[in-house]
Amino acid sequence: QVRLVQSGGGSVQVGGSLRLSCVASGDIVGRYCWAWFRQAPGKEREEVVRVSQDGDSRIYGDSVKGRFTVSKDDAKNTLYLQMNNLKPDDTSMYYCGATGAWACRSGRWSTVTPEYWGQGTQVTVSS
Repeated sequence: QVRLVQSGGGSVQVGGSLRLSCVASGDIVGRYCWAWFRQAPGKEREEVVRVSQDGDSRIYGDSVKGRFTVSKDDAKNTLYLQMNNLKPDDTSMYYCGATGAWACRSGRWSTVTPEYWGQGTQVTVSS
């Protein structure tokens, strides 16, 4: 069983920055494909970014392009989301997700619903 533990959320003013972390149990970061999602109350879940297994391919949601950056540290089994120039619309609960290699192949890493989820971390941006 894969366990994902998130940290790094909080409150920040408009234009500020936060970095979210998602630590995976076991040596899986380099073998799974990844994603960050977010969901605000009363809104649908929104894809923030998708990451291929090898980390070379990333797809960002239009609303975060140029402001958010995903990275991963295989040695630390950790996925990061660096969020800069935050806006009130970024206020949401953020979730990391991971999917096993077999389900990520043939380009499915960009669309597959994650098998495993972090517990979520709240990001609040105030003006």
